[in-house]
Amino acid sequence: MLNKYMSVSASDVAKLRASTGAGMMDCKKALEEAEGDMEKAGELLRKKGIIKAAKRTDKIAAEGTTQVKADGNIAVVLEVNSETDFVAKNEDFKKLVDELADYLLENKPATMEDALSSAIQEKLDNITAKIGEKIALRRFAVVEKKDGDAFGVYSHMGGKISVLIHLIGTTDDEFARWIAMHAAAANPKYVDRSEVPSETIEKEKEIYAEQLKQQGKPEAAIPNILKGKLDKFYSEICLLEQPFIKDEEKTITKILADKGADVKIAKMVRYELGDGIEKKGNDFAAEVESQLS
Repeated sequence: MLNKYMSVSASDVAKLRASTGAGMMDCKKALEEAEGDMEKAGELLRKKGIIKAAKRTDKIAAEGTTQVKADGNIAVVLEVNSETDFVAKNEDFKKLVDELADYLLENKPATMEDALSSAIQEKLDNITAKIGEKIALRRFAVVEKKDGDAFGVYSHMGGKISVLIHLIGTTDDEFARWIAMHAAAANPKYVDRSEVPSETIEKEKEIYAEQLKQQGKPEAAIPNILKGKLDKFYSEICLLEQPFIKDEEKTITKILADKGADVKIAKMVRYELGDGIEKKGNDFAAEVESQLS
């Protein structure tokens, strides 16, 4: 018979994990509590809702929320996903997102692996089990600034979009916030041309060149026309080249220059909820059946 000072075998832990889909540490704790009884350990996992949480791991969580938060010289942007928009409005879910934001601000993890400490993963598993939907921390960015810099934070549509702008050369957070609001609305992919991947540029050139040939443009005229098309492309995807939403006669570059010669954008982080997640249609009957199993 086991006691709390004895450990279970690795093979038993692996066997329980294979049969339940629960995490290794959860299986180990359950076996220790059940004094090595595999069936009883499985029942303990079910009672704690851990198996229920594990069954959600293959679900697509594309709803949820984004959040941006600044505290002194540290700021964080994060996205936490759920399976449905309904759950994203749940108070327990909202509380979890706040706790995650505070944890990231305090601990400043460099990677997702660092962020998903045992305590954080346990929080995610517990709320998954409680709510009955997969809850996941999808991504985050922690940004640090100096005393002479500014943070612009803006969240749109209750967390559908969150933006963080880090400005150097000014401490005007309200000005930085306007830049963040612009980024939320205009959806720039990059701060400037230097950030655009070369393969993206080459692909655009290839597409434009083929279009111009199909239009019968003279071969000699194509390079100049191509340059104009690329300039327009940059003005759509690069923040500095976009017309400012409050004054479309000026680009972001111009309003920064008007603010001061040393005012620059050091960092932009823009998270749009579910961006890049491929959603799939659900078979409702199968979903109900899976919940009852």
